[in-house]
Amino acid sequence: MSAENLQEVVKQKYAAAAKQVVAGGTATCGGGAELSCCDPITKNLYDDSQTSALPKEAVAASLGCGNPTALAQLQPGETVLDLGSGGGIDVLLSAKRVGPTGKAYGLDMTDEMLSLARENQKKAGVENVEFLKGAIENIPLPDDTVDVIISNCVINLSGDKDRVLREAFRVLKPGGRLAISDVVVRGEVPADIRKSIELWVGCVAGALEEFEYRDKLFNSGFENIDIEPTRVYKVEEARDFLSASGLDIDKVAPLIDGKFISAFVRASKPHPKTACCGPSCCTPTE
Repeated sequence: MSAENLQEVVKQKYAAAAKQVVAGGTATCGGGAELSCCDPITKNLYDDSQTSALPKEAVAASLGCGNPTALAQLQPGETVLDLGSGGGIDVLLSAKRVGPTGKAYGLDMTDEMLSLARENQKKAGVENVEFLKGAIENIPLPDDTVDVIISNCVINLSGDKDRVLREAFRVLKPGGRLAISDVVVRGEVPADIRKSIELWVGCVAGALEEFEYRDKLFNSGFENIDIEPTRVYKVEEARDFLSASGLDIDKVAPLIDGKFISAFVRASKPHPKTACCGPSCCTPTE
C-alpha cells in the first residue's frame, strides 16, 4: 500500500473515531464500536488531576499510547506543536503548562477530529491554542517556529516517517526539543503483522524497530536521542483483536510477546555552531 493510500485509510478510521465521540461514545482505534483494539495501549494514561478540568469529549477521543505532556517538561512561555492532535487532549494540557504567554498548536488531517478539538477548546475556555489542518508529513508552519514538538502514538501511522521527522526538525527552533510518545518494536516482527492494515491503523504494525527509530532521528539531524520504555505489551492483552485479524495467536505469540512497547522518544535540534574570537566574544557561524 502506498503512503498516500495508507494516509487515506488512517483518515477514514480516525474520522469514524471522532464520530463515535460526538455520538456520545468513546473512540476506538478501528473506528468501530465492536472492538477497542488498542485498549491495552490507551488505558490509564492520564490521572484525574489532569482530566478533571477537560471536556469529557477530549478524554473520550484520546487514542494515545503515552502522556507526552507529563514528560516533556514544558515551560511557561514556550510554543508547542502536537503532531496528530486528534480530539485535542494533549494540546489543551500543553496550553495549561505553557501558560498565557505560551502557545499550543494542534495539527491534524481529519476534519472530524479538528471539529471535535475546536469544540473541546471552546468548552475548556482555552485561548492560547490553535488547531491547524494538515498532514504531519507537511507541517504548515515556517522554519524555526516551535520550542517543543509532542505527539502521541501518531508517527507510527505514517507511511513516510523520514519526511515526518525532517519536517519536525525544520519547524523546531535551534535547541528545540522533540518529546513524543510512540509504539516501538524491539527485534523482528512476523510479516503477517506488518501486512495487516488494521493493525497498522491500530497503532501496532506501523511501529519502527528501536534502532531504526534512532537512525531516522539521527539522519534527520537530531541529537541527544533517547528512547525510554514506558509500557511493555503482552500478547494476551491483544489476543481478541489479533485473533479477529486472522492471525494464529498460539503460533505468533512466542515471536511477538513483549516486543511491542510504548516509549517516550526524546531528541533535540542542535544550536548553531559557534566560533569564539576571544575571552568575551562568541558569535554564531553557519
